[in-house]
Amino acid sequence: MQSVEISGELARAAPGLQLSCIECDVIVELKNEALWEKIVLKINELNALLKVEDISQLPAISASRIAYKSCGKDPARYRLSAEALLRRVVNRSELYQVNNVVDALNLVSISTGFSIGGYDVSKIKGTAVFGIGKKDEAYEGIGRGELNIESMPVFRDELGAFGTPTSDSVRTSVSAETHRFLMMIIDYGPSDSLTGATEMAKELLTEFADATNFEIKLVKIQ
Repeated sequence: MQSVEISGELARAAPGLQLSCIECDVIVELKNEALWEKIVLKINELNALLKVEDISQLPAISASRIAYKSCGKDPARYRLSAEALLRRVVNRSELYQVNNVVDALNLVSISTGFSIGGYDVSKIKGTAVFGIGKKDEAYEGIGRGELNIESMPVFRDELGAFGTPTSDSVRTSVSAETHRFLMMIIDYGPSDSLTGATEMAKELLTEFADATNFEIKLVKIQ
């Protein structure tokens, strides 16, 4: 399984941090109708229950915002992916479609409030270390272009930064050619909900992306 570690500087800034790492083989397809029906039901449910001002108070998102501030990043300017997704759900009653694997990831995120990274394992080189972004560190976010990741929690490998809780990178993005997939659920709590989120992810990936050969591990601060 992909080696994942938490850096000392991030551990000091976010002492409750833990990562649920889920690696599996998947079959990527542009759209899964049954999965999308499930997502629409969740969108309608959340739209009826939540107001925009409630989102930042959800436990997983509140803990994530505190961690961003501890690292030196403004979570209102650089929104966490889970918060951005939920704001889209509440404001527009919609989510964008990507592919069945990323759509499943997004369903877990809006259901739990956890920001989640999704990566093509073949594009990660060496150990993935979760640390804090440096000044002028290069990073191309999916759909965002060059992203300022200074003082932001960030995953790095031997080639540099490849993932943040605000936006995953183009370099390690999931595509039709992806066969081995890595999902990292980021919990700054720690929260009792992480186990449930992990099980939900496994079930969705199995049902809607024909996922097999699962390897799952919990990475905590040493």
